[in-house]
Amino acid sequence: MEILAFGVQADEKPLIERAFGDHEDVRCLDVFLNEDTAPIAAGYEIVSTSVNADLGADVLEILAAGGTRMVAQRSTGFNNVDLDTAERLGITVARVSYYSPHSVAEFAWALAMAVNRRIVRASIRTRDFDFRLDGLMGRDLHGRTAGVLGTGKIGEAFARIAHGFGMRLLGWDVAENPACAELGMCYVPKDELLARSDLITLHVPLMAETRHLIDAAALKAMRDDAILINSSRGGLVDTAALVGELRAGRFAGVGLDVYEAEAGLFFLDKSLEAVEDDTLARLVTFPNVLVTSHQAYYTEDAVGQIVDTTVRNVLDYREGRRSENVLVPRS
Repeated sequence: MEILAFGVQADEKPLIERAFGDHEDVRCLDVFLNEDTAPIAAGYEIVSTSVNADLGADVLEILAAGGTRMVAQRSTGFNNVDLDTAERLGITVARVSYYSPHSVAEFAWALAMAVNRRIVRASIRTRDFDFRLDGLMGRDLHGRTAGVLGTGKIGEAFARIAHGFGMRLLGWDVAENPACAELGMCYVPKDELLARSDLITLHVPLMAETRHLIDAAALKAMRDDAILINSSRGGLVDTAALVGELRAGRFAGVGLDVYEAEAGLFFLDKSLEAVEDDTLARLVTFPNVLVTSHQAYYTEDAVGQIVDTTVRNVLDYREGRRSENVLVPRS
């Protein structure tokens, strides 16, 4: 029986086809799952989706009507899935609960270093044979303070790199990570972390309690010369409030691999279209801001693990097994 995979990137396609090859037939599509594309899944019992798929109630209704009984999401986050509707419709939902935390942590550091040392601006200048250093001055991170909001596997990996840089470590989470404490991390309230940190990085899941974790008040609490990095979920940051602070000339640098209104934009080529998102259009004009398109996870190692886990999730569904990846069990 063939599986339909939505939102497959060109680099990802051979990994998916190879991983499923010994077990299932798979059809890969580069279009993303939404209300318009959901009818394509008619007749497919199993559908695999990417992180920006729309799995709201309306889409799930269309999938169920077409015979879909399992959604295998190729991501850790599942804030895009209406789990209650899936359970009502009898659709099993599984995700990838773990993949290389180093992929995201290392990319967060790439963003931090790029905005701190003005790498993008410097590269653009040298392409035009402009070799001046004006406006390119950064700061040593050694001896400064890194604030890690969310100290799970990815936050811990980020903290280990920060420790290697010789930075002081502050952490905030619902539970302390002993491995981070061994690195010398001091856990403090969020407002204190924001006020004391030179570099702030977000590694928490997006849920009702964390939406706009970095809101207008949190941004006000940060140092004027702080660096803010978000490689987790766009909804953690109130982007409109962030733009307001940037317009006031605040922050040494902001690196965003995610954006709260990225669905329908990220992973797509919009270069020949008028930009309708005024907030994003303004955001990318700031010289101290670097925006990338949700690529922190995108390494051979991490994507390989994501695909392998997705295959296991499908096989578990076939055999009636249940693992820690299952969000809605088979009815």
